[in-house]
Amino acid sequence: MTNNLKVDVAGRAFITHEEGELLHTYKCVAGKDTIGVGHTGADVHPGMVITHEQSQALLSRDLARFEAAVNKLVTVRLNQHQFNALVSFAFNLGDGALAKSSLLKLVNAGGNADEDAGVLTHCFAIWQNVNGKPNATIHARRLREAALFLTH
Repeated sequence: MTNNLKVDVAGRAFITHEEGELLHTYKCVAGKDTIGVGHTGADVHPGMVITHEQSQALLSRDLARFEAAVNKLVTVRLNQHQFNALVSFAFNLGDGALAKSSLLKLVNAGGNADEDAGVLTHCFAIWQNVNGKPNATIHARRLREAALFLTH
């Protein structure tokens, strides 16, 4: 069973809120050059300035990558909130982090999310480090992603 979902308007707004949107290059908490809505990569250079439209185009391209990863990695049916939460997680940490996470294992085990809410929240929250150190801002984001995942 595979999902073939896309982040919806609410999910895009959630990720944009979590990442913020800056139209000039900045250093993210991990020290990487970043622009727009959390966009990093070889195409980002110090001193860049982009338009809102360019930022949204980058976000669409970036989301497509993480949507594909979540659709591939998750083997159980997801609702839209669950999908949005997992794409947010992968967007922030990378699809490799999702692939090796206990969170993915728990989701793919297909348990009852309500009964496993504490375990699921813990599986999100353990991914709170930045450069090897716990980060309160990232921890809070993981808790919001877990809450989104658990939304009915």
